[in-house]
Amino acid sequence: MYCSGCGQALVAGQDFCPRCGRASGLGMPPMAGPSPYGAGFPLGVLPLAQVERRVNALAVGWFVYAGLSAIGGLLALAFAHAWMSGHGGPWNGHGFGHNFLYGPAMPFFFMKFARVALFIRVALALAAGVGLMQKASWGRWVAIVAAVIVLLHPILGTALGIWTLVVLLSAPNAAGYQAMAR
Repeated sequence: MYCSGCGQALVAGQDFCPRCGRASGLGMPPMAGPSPYGAGFPLGVLPLAQVERRVNALAVGWFVYAGLSAIGGLLALAFAHAWMSGHGGPWNGHGFGHNFLYGPAMPFFFMKFARVALFIRVALALAAGVGLMQKASWGRWVAIVAAVIVLLHPILGTALGIWTLVVLLSAPNAAGYQAMAR
């Protein structure tokens, strides 16, 4: 059998054409009702090319978020370290480092924690971007977990988290991603 959209040869059991993404009708029965994407697409199924564009844009968003988080986090860590060391100029944190809780080294424990948290956040964002860009089966779940975590990060994290959840949890996009997953 051949695809009615592009003429690509299809194998029995293929739900979608690997070239153009049109539903083949071999693996799934057509759904009732008109499709907004024209004849050949069952209701609730998006063309794979459209799903792939959405997922690729989302992957780029995760790469940008990882880069901005790394740059902003490293700058914030450098400023916090200088402030806690007493090198903050007029906004000197000189009294902060002396006898805070149990001694002068206690605030620097928080710096180690902040470095680890920053590393985990950037690594998770990069893993989500790589997984989505490669259309790996694990990439969707890593991106969903990362989206839930970054929802609390104001403005950019919240926007990226909502965008990720909307794209990856909607049924047509999820079915398209599963069809593309390697």
